[in-house]
Amino acid sequence: MKRLILAVTALASLALLQPITHAAGLSSAGTSAITTFLQSAVDRGEMPGIVALVVDRNGVIYHESFGKQDVGRNVPMAKDSIFRIASMTKAITSMGVMILVEEGKVKLDDDAAKYVPSMANRRVFTKVDTAAGTYETKPATRPITIRQLLTHTSGIGYNWSDHGLALVQQKESPAEDALPLVYEPGENWTYGSSTRVLGDVIQAVTGQRVDAFIQARIASPLGMKDTAFEVPRDRYGRVVTTHQKTNGRFKETTNPETITAPVRGDGGLFSTADDYGRFIRMILNKGTLNGTRVLAEKTVEEAGRNHMGKTVVRQQPTANPDRSLPYPLGAGRDGWGLGFQRAAAPLSPDMRSEGSLAWAGIWNTEFWIDPARGIGAVLLMQYLPFYDDAAIKTLQGFEQRVNQALTK
Repeated sequence: MKRLILAVTALASLALLQPITHAAGLSSAGTSAITTFLQSAVDRGEMPGIVALVVDRNGVIYHESFGKQDVGRNVPMAKDSIFRIASMTKAITSMGVMILVEEGKVKLDDDAAKYVPSMANRRVFTKVDTAAGTYETKPATRPITIRQLLTHTSGIGYNWSDHGLALVQQKESPAEDALPLVYEPGENWTYGSSTRVLGDVIQAVTGQRVDAFIQARIASPLGMKDTAFEVPRDRYGRVVTTHQKTNGRFKETTNPETITAPVRGDGGLFSTADDYGRFIRMILNKGTLNGTRVLAEKTVEEAGRNHMGKTVVRQQPTANPDRSLPYPLGAGRDGWGLGFQRAAAPLSPDMRSEGSLAWAGIWNTEFWIDPARGIGAVLLMQYLPFYDDAAIKTLQGFEQRVNQALTK
């Protein structure tokens, strides 16, 4: 009897360590439709592999893998395969800043130069003529604020996404913080490295590098055990290889001997679908997960509110089509919260609700959080260019089928 009790106790303890799966969240027919759709995309050769996850506030309600993690070595994709999530890092860093706001160490309307001196005395484009290879700038008339960094209204862009910045980079090769602003701070929405600056703010305020702060205040409390800027050597066998898609054909790049990334607030994290699902569930639960509070409820609500007024997300061009096509979905309609794109009213009832939060990573990794429906989802691929047509059709088809599969 004593042995039986010990065995039952051990099994119960093991069960507690496993991801919670709630099959009741999605209909069985709907789950099958999701699986068939994603498997078909891989079978058609539209991408080498996929991991998909759907969560509700209580746990995982869908989690499957498709295709290959490493095509050259014929390694199947696994549910716990590790991906480069790139700019999905931004939402995590942004919530790190919101922790500091909550603690009164940073204010949303503080001048960013108070913490990062290189943000002072920035110049802004007044004219760009890419055909002639010329541009003009002037001193910015307003400071960059923390709120503008969180909403990508700081004027800071990326040189791979903006033709003017690409021209400056080509002609002068300046340091990143010496590039001109695309707009005056607060004037318009421009996607760029604002969140890298927020990582620098975290370090200035806490004395901790952004990786250490994320680990201590977000990843570790949420149990995100595979989320870091460097992959431990004993997990190398789980890291997905990258691909470049050109004219419908994929060229694979094998993983390097050391799997690491520069530590930046705007990108670089490695993670899994399950780990990111924990972060999503924390947001769905308004700052808490499994009894651990990371953010106050009012902080999560503030982060989910639109902070751009009548300004909307605008479509971003590309200066490097091998890296990215124009993006994002929702351009011309959506707003931005403190770290997330915020959805306008949907054009179809099968798509995410108004007020849903989302963003992506350049390797075609995507997530969304739909508080109205009480769910969130992660769709992970690992290839360029970003916003490839097949990747976006797969994302939209996945989202549609998830919402259709939800049980009432």
